[in-house]
Amino acid sequence: MENLIRSAFQKIASSLLVVTLFFGCTIEEEKQVWQKGNLHTHSFWSDGNDFPEMIIGWYKDHDYQFIALSDHNTIADENRWYALTKQDLENKVLEKYKTAFGAWVEAKSDTTSTRVRLKTYDEYRGLIEDPEKFLIIRSEEVTAAWEKKPIHINVTNIQEKIEPAQGNSVVEVMQKTLDRVYEQRERLAIPMFAHINHPNFGYGISTDDFKKLNGERFFEVYNGHPAVNNAGNESHVSTEIMWDLINIHYLNQNKPLLFGIATDDSHHYHTFGADRSNTGRGWVMVQSQKLEPAALIAAMENGDFYASTGVTLKKIEQTQNKLTIVVDPEVGIDYEIIFLGYQSGGDDVKELARTKGVKATYTFGKEDLFVRAKIISNAQKDSPPNTKETKQAWTQPVLIRP
Repeated sequence: MENLIRSAFQKIASSLLVVTLFFGCTIEEEKQVWQKGNLHTHSFWSDGNDFPEMIIGWYKDHDYQFIALSDHNTIADENRWYALTKQDLENKVLEKYKTAFGAWVEAKSDTTSTRVRLKTYDEYRGLIEDPEKFLIIRSEEVTAAWEKKPIHINVTNIQEKIEPAQGNSVVEVMQKTLDRVYEQRERLAIPMFAHINHPNFGYGISTDDFKKLNGERFFEVYNGHPAVNNAGNESHVSTEIMWDLINIHYLNQNKPLLFGIATDDSHHYHTFGADRSNTGRGWVMVQSQKLEPAALIAAMENGDFYASTGVTLKKIEQTQNKLTIVVDPEVGIDYEIIFLGYQSGGDDVKELARTKGVKATYTFGKEDLFVRAKIISNAQKDSPPNTKETKQAWTQPVLIRP
């Protein structure tokens, strides 16, 4: 059964990649509408330090169009009372919650503790979601491990909780989780997708592990948590280099290319600093006329999105022969647009062209197999996990076909 699911999903994904080349997020005749969203967020339902409504309110107030609360091994559908900790009391979480939501808040106290009922996904969605303006997507961070190596996989638009898988290797645990996602998707006929989280967290997931997977389409090229090692170290490559190495392998194995996501992985909402996991550090910009789960997922599976830590793009224009990037600039900020690609006979992805400014075009060469763009700036982030980090963006790899 699992093999059949993987096979069917690969056929669908391969077809989408072909479509991307000709009809992707760059149809010039149609105005590009970008929906901003974060797909990795935590609340009191697991290890975040605020109530779901308060967290969602932050994203809504900061011009996001969609948010997914992805707490560990839960889909927020049960009756749960949360006991406030000493830190919660210092952060005045209950007072802030009551100020914002009044009689909506359910709390009770005794001589030992104060407990607050956590609202379920259906409850907080019904209260805060705003049709055609702000969408709340159900999610779960399926959290497992193998020999102390963390294996965390988010599932966007999940409908039924998925339990952490057991296995005899990192690859087996990941593959079982992916298979369960695709089984649920097919059985319920509801679009959903998995993405691999922060592979360099605890250096739990290697490039070789990714190469052995079937059906994975997304991973976090950037995660805003200060402990996830996006840049790697002397023994481990960065997530960006990992991305390219995986896609070289996938291309040579005739697998669909892997797409890169940026996320907050936010946990901390009261104190901001480099040692905290804060909001506003990474997100995706999805080109979709409709703000609904099916449309957003279809766009992302087609590669019609980019990942950002602060750089905003005005346009990504792709034709059969070239790729054009147009930045929506901040005043006084300098930008460079870098085109990177994998070419016939090469061993790795290399820089193909670099342009200073807010617009650049790369014409595909006869040796190019896939091409992506990275946009860097000298703009400092408001709350970076690394003080040297500046605002960037990454487009998805474009598969070049003769």
